[in-house]
Amino acid sequence: NCVSIVLIAALLCQSVHSQLQQVGFYTTSCTLAELIVKDEVRKGFFKNPGVAAGLVRLHFHDCFGCDASVLIDSTSSNKAEKDSPANNPTLRGFEVIDSAKARLEAVCRGVISCADIVAFAARDSIGITRGLGYIVPAGRRDGRISQASDTFTNLPPPSFNVDQLSKLFANKGFTQEEMVTLSGAHTIGRSHCTAFSNRLYNFNRTSRQDPSLDPQYAAQLKQQCPQGNTSPNLVVPMNPASPAVTDTSYYADILADRGLFTSDQTLLTNSAIANQVNQNAKMPFLWRTKFATAMVKMGRLEVLTGNAGEIRANCRVINS
Repeated sequence: NCVSIVLIAALLCQSVHSQLQQVGFYTTSCTLAELIVKDEVRKGFFKNPGVAAGLVRLHFHDCFGCDASVLIDSTSSNKAEKDSPANNPTLRGFEVIDSAKARLEAVCRGVISCADIVAFAARDSIGITRGLGYIVPAGRRDGRISQASDTFTNLPPPSFNVDQLSKLFANKGFTQEEMVTLSGAHTIGRSHCTAFSNRLYNFNRTSRQDPSLDPQYAAQLKQQCPQGNTSPNLVVPMNPASPAVTDTSYYADILADRGLFTSDQTLLTNSAIANQVNQNAKMPFLWRTKFATAMVKMGRLEVLTGNAGEIRANCRVINS
């Protein structure tokens, strides 16, 4: 799986909505909380602009319950989510979360959850890549369980077709329009070649190359991803025109048969969904507004609140 499943994973959070507390949850308990997270995202972005896409994807992949379980390190007796094939070695941005948590613990010990840091960081990453800012209700608490096996059924592969995607999104409480909207997260970031190389070299019994893929784009990808190369360092931008800008060129790529994954290009195979792709491509501000709304909804899925869970002192380790 690939760095890019950014979005699709999102959908895969649980669909039950728990009640978050409020926007500005830390206004009195830790006044600078959101500003500190934003500052760490900014510093991380200036070191490596790609970290913004990584932090958005981290939020998507965390949202089995949006409880920061994706941050927990594996132990000798437990293989954690971050080390599942869906997440390792492609998830990134952990160091930004660690830095933010360390600063927050220094000024507001035991107050800010790692789950809220992840949600804030995703929002700030969208903002710094020129997407539309949005407010994040907070009050999430951190989970104590992280198992790699949980990713097997919750993170769909990039090979899914439109019917499989629609079913998964619906199971998590998302409409088809929200599915198309969240898929636009693929406008930033990168993918490992192994996530789509079957479309270039081994598509099916009758065609080595996916016939729905623009031939010129396919030739370009073959140069970047030679057949048989399995290097984990071999990556390509998901949206070559503007890989560090949250914009609608992802949808323009799909309309030009240049969607990187089957799960991208398949959006044109359903007429109603194809209309949504068209609309998003032509109406950038509308898409950005819908995307912000969908991200808030995603961040509410199966959260822990009140006395559930804990506030981790170290985002990588459950409290002893």
